[in-house]
Amino acid sequence: MTVYSGPVFDMAVNQFGVIANHLEIPMDERDRILMPKRSVTVSCPIHRDDGTVAVFEGYRVQHHLTLGPTKGGTRFAPSVDIGEVAALAIWMSWKCALVGLPYGGAKGGVNVDLSTISRRELEGLSRRYMQEMIPFVGPHTDVMAPDMGTNEQVMAWFMDTYSMYQGRTVTEIVTGKPVSSGGTLGRREATGRGVAYLARRVLKELSINPGTATAVIQGFGNVGSYAALELHQYGLKIIAVSDHTGALHDPKGLDIPALMHHAGRHGSIAGFSNQLAFDPEQLLTLPCDVLVPAAMERVIDAKVAENLKCRVLAEGANGPTTPDADLVLEKRQSEVFLIPDILCNSGGVVVSYFEWVQDLQQLFWEEEEVTRREYAILDRAFDHMVQRARADNIPHRTAAMAIGVEKVRAAKNTRGLFP
Repeated sequence: MTVYSGPVFDMAVNQFGVIANHLEIPMDERDRILMPKRSVTVSCPIHRDDGTVAVFEGYRVQHHLTLGPTKGGTRFAPSVDIGEVAALAIWMSWKCALVGLPYGGAKGGVNVDLSTISRRELEGLSRRYMQEMIPFVGPHTDVMAPDMGTNEQVMAWFMDTYSMYQGRTVTEIVTGKPVSSGGTLGRREATGRGVAYLARRVLKELSINPGTATAVIQGFGNVGSYAALELHQYGLKIIAVSDHTGALHDPKGLDIPALMHHAGRHGSIAGFSNQLAFDPEQLLTLPCDVLVPAAMERVIDAKVAENLKCRVLAEGANGPTTPDADLVLEKRQSEVFLIPDILCNSGGVVVSYFEWVQDLQQLFWEEEEVTRREYAILDRAFDHMVQRARADNIPHRTAAMAIGVEKVRAAKNTRGLFP
């Protein structure tokens, strides 16, 4: 029996089973590596603007604290449940280990439809969620960050709430804050920049000229928009993008700076152009050099995988590809170069780590240094993944996850089992 359930958690368990079998991990070790250390479910009551009281359910899952504090985002979305949060925490553990950060994985969230609450209600919900989490988090226990539905402002409210309870300013309790409140330069752009950087590196490996290459971006939130902008600046034509309101397609290339400006003002790409409207269902299978799924989990199933017409699949979202789709992509390795999510979107947690370090030291870096250090870590992890994949003749996802799982397992075995 387990409290965790749902397709996203089942997917995380399935992936771990593949890795555990590949690494020949004894059965009696597997649950200790896989199952979360701690899960918290809380009620978050707030005063609505009309004077009524509404209660929202919130969660936080800490996967393991073997290598250091846990680290992970906080998601405000109607899809949030304990199974989804647990899966994301598990993936975060493998991600942090892969890129060499002294963290375990965590994730949190509140089940809420943001379109139904006001800004004042959002602040109340954010502060109440953090207040409920205070007994379980801390700069050396669990450090939160933004995720889908949260942003720099929500992180500032989190930080302020925690600080009020401590009686002093504790900037290092969360990352992804505004620079004016202890955030780091380059954090907002970090995940999308990392996706684009790794995609460009693969294009170079494949001898594809970025100046003649095309890209398709599914999801135009923080990750997708900055990935699109970076790829655009590298010289690629972004021929299609989508978000929850629809899709746009222009074979000549979209004006990404103008689209970002529009989305920033209006909250979505809706209304940017009626002439360029496109069927979102067809977006993932458009012919292109780089495909970036940067929206939700499980959008690429076996059928979509069979029909992908990209050369590089750069996973900006967490868990966008199902295990059945992975089996298809394994057969198509010579056609589609996969950059798995735990590497491809790890730029965000890498720069979050930099923010945490800077807050602890109260010594802040210039943006050029932040970006240089981010790319150096991504290069090292990419090299390790490719070398492992070639040496063991395994897919890139298996190689990346094997490296992460091995590090967590080694740390647990070295420390032993207490008591």
